[in-house]
Amino acid sequence: MIIKKMHEVGIRSEHAYMAAFGSIGFSAFIWMVSLKAEPGAPADLARAHRWGIFVGEWAPTLFGLGLALSHYEQQDGTLTATVHDLREQREAG
Repeated sequence: MIIKKMHEVGIRSEHAYMAAFGSIGFSAFIWMVSLKAEPGAPADLARAHRWGIFVGEWAPTLFGLGLALSHYEQQDGTLTATVHDLREQREAG
């Protein structure tokens, strides 16, 4: 199971979520850089859009990995203490 292996090497759901949000920002950044690098022709605009979309497509995959890792962490009992504390507070109050 790939999620188990990722967890064993130290990748946690928080890492996947941070990478997903980072890819969204990087998508906008790479689109702007690509747009400025080759201004002019419509083909250049299309290239900038393709780069932005290519990087932007990473986000759903990374969010999915984050969800899978979070689910695994819940089953494995390795959620962070903060999450456990929040859960206990919600159940108590």
